[in-house]
Amino acid sequence: MTSPRSQIPAAGPGLPGRFLSLRTRFVVFFSLIIIVTCSGLSWYFLYNKQATMTQQLTNIGRILVKNLTFNPRVRFAIATEDLLTLTEFADVALAVEDVVYVVISDSEGKPLVAKTKGAFTDGTHRVRSPKTPLYPDPTLAPRLLQTSTTEPILSYMAAREGSDPQVRVAERGNPLWPSAVGGEGVYDLALPVTKPADRDLLLEGPSLESQETLAPPRKGAETSPRIYGLIQVGLSESRLSQALMEAVRTSALLTMLIILGGIAGTILLTNRIITPLRSLAVIARRISGGDLSATVQPTTDDEVGELTTTFNSMTQSLKDRDQAISRNLETISRQVRQLTTLNQAGAVITSTLELDRLLSTVLQLLTDNLGFARMALFFYDQESGHARLVRVSGIPEDIVRLWGQIDIPVRDQDTLGAETLIRGKPLLVQDLEAVSERVYPPALDIMRRIQVRSFVMAPLRTQQRILGYLAGDRGDSRCTQEDLDLLTTVASHVAVAIDNARTYHQLENLTESLEHRVRERTQELLAANERLRELDKLRSAFVSIVSHELRTPMTAIRGYVDNMLDGLTGPLTDKQSHYLNRVKFNADRLTHMIAELLDLSRIEAGRVEVHWSSVNLTELVEEVVDDLRRPASEKGIAIETRSVGSTLVVRADRDKLGQILTNLVGNASKFTPRGGRITVETSLVEPEQVQISVTDTGCGIPPDELPKVFERFFRGGAVPPEARGAGLGLSIVKSLVELHRGRVSVESRVGEGTTFFVTLPINQPDQPRPGGTA
Repeated sequence: MTSPRSQIPAAGPGLPGRFLSLRTRFVVFFSLIIIVTCSGLSWYFLYNKQATMTQQLTNIGRILVKNLTFNPRVRFAIATEDLLTLTEFADVALAVEDVVYVVISDSEGKPLVAKTKGAFTDGTHRVRSPKTPLYPDPTLAPRLLQTSTTEPILSYMAAREGSDPQVRVAERGNPLWPSAVGGEGVYDLALPVTKPADRDLLLEGPSLESQETLAPPRKGAETSPRIYGLIQVGLSESRLSQALMEAVRTSALLTMLIILGGIAGTILLTNRIITPLRSLAVIARRISGGDLSATVQPTTDDEVGELTTTFNSMTQSLKDRDQAISRNLETISRQVRQLTTLNQAGAVITSTLELDRLLSTVLQLLTDNLGFARMALFFYDQESGHARLVRVSGIPEDIVRLWGQIDIPVRDQDTLGAETLIRGKPLLVQDLEAVSERVYPPALDIMRRIQVRSFVMAPLRTQQRILGYLAGDRGDSRCTQEDLDLLTTVASHVAVAIDNARTYHQLENLTESLEHRVRERTQELLAANERLRELDKLRSAFVSIVSHELRTPMTAIRGYVDNMLDGLTGPLTDKQSHYLNRVKFNADRLTHMIAELLDLSRIEAGRVEVHWSSVNLTELVEEVVDDLRRPASEKGIAIETRSVGSTLVVRADRDKLGQILTNLVGNASKFTPRGGRITVETSLVEPEQVQISVTDTGCGIPPDELPKVFERFFRGGAVPPEARGAGLGLSIVKSLVELHRGRVSVESRVGEGTTFFVTLPINQPDQPRPGGTA
């Protein structure tokens, strides 16, 4: 064993350099405790704050995306590519503060409407410029369109500064550093706009039943949802990042101050403990060495008495130091309790948008955990210039009723209310009577009645204005600056939460208003559509009746003209024959127009019957061309046919297919000058489809008129007067081709000629194959 004498340092007041001194170990140990505790609490507070703020931001985005996606008007506008309506809805969504872009795309991922506030031109002051657009990664939309979901799809992106302003998909960064991916972080919330595949969005409403009656769904048709668009809303986390970084700085500052204060206190405490111990050890060594110059007063004249007295004094000093340590630990515990309360209050503030629950919970937390005896929250109405009590804690009900009966006027003068609500200054009042002249008299009477001595007031300040103030007192104890600082911190969070709750309720009211307006407009559109359908029925009936009534006199006119030209009324002069031939030509034109009007009226009324049979397409083309060769040859126009073979058989209505060919070839003959050529070609384009092409060498169709050639009553501007008809031939061709479940298209070059293509299925899906019964 080591003797007691060997444990005493041999020389000097300090320890050998190879050992850590007791002072160093004491300081390091307590410093680590303080650092770990404070850092852990700060990190926990910031982590929860960031998670809650992020959830709140994405919830706003989800609400916007769902409101746009499930809005019938938006769906209708996407289906019809109504850019004006889509732009209006995009502007409404873009008005939300954190929304930086709104993109509405069609079913192929092509943007129909893209709105953006632009990228930051000044990140410090959060200034955006639409001249620097900010849009999502264009590769994201095609991937999202492949999904089918009713919940928004969240993608985290980053727009890197100094590069392409399009945001790119990025991995989420450090949860306490929202923009750790570099540049501005953006939450992209997207939701595909879907519709059942066997329904057409344009036929929703009353018109759907009629259309389904005329054309029932095919057997085996798909009923799964069909994606026909995508809505993307981007929410910037810049404001979240700014708020979080402010919280990080504040928390870091408070943590550092607490740590430095704790370390400084520990050092002072250690010095006060170790120095007496070192002095006592020196004195003990000096006494044991016979140094009688020690200032310690012995209780006895011998060395044992002197040593006992020394160690008794040392024991008393250690007891004093223990009491000092307990007081410091109590201070640290109080600060930890305050931080915990702040964290709980922050969690409540960021987790709810219900204003009543928010205010009641926060006041209860402050009175339960921070020692406030009474708490009160006042709202300030800037328009009326009055403050009114809205929430209290720790005050009897009868006093609360008295508070509710008074409005405190706030004027720009030397009053406590003006100091807090107009100038925005937090106040610490040590003695109510000392400031009684600055307190509204009815409020002063109530405060005296509940024996308020000292209190603190902290303004509820947001970026735009002051919403009110938060006040509290400690009963018989006086409030301190620490109470004021703590209440000011809580008040800033409460103000933000109140502002958020009011904004949320305003957004709800706006959404309800928009839904009401959309319902009204929908009803107006349905009524207008019904009126248009009735007018369309009347027009079709009128056309049908007039066409039938015109056929009889036209037949008589043609008969009389033919008799006169045949000489039944006597010989005719050349001039009379010329005029009669012109009358016959125009009578034939008018008869053809009447026939087209009758065909069109029957097609629109759905009274056209299709008689399916096996038709040899090559033979039918030859028959039609043979009938039209003679009038074409009189104009000097040659007609030739080409076919892949003589056994090209399709399932069709022979008469209507002949009418299609007659209209196309006759139309080509009208627009082909003398000496021109018309070519009719049949070919097999796919194993189950045939194509008929009619090519002429006429004047051609201008590019701006090509999309209109199949419209009813359309006549091109370059058509010669003698070739103009009613403008119904190609419209009838299109309708008859669609009755055969085919398609018709056109290609043309001005001055070179035009080609019409008719593509038909060989076997109709709901009809027997060739060889069966029609």
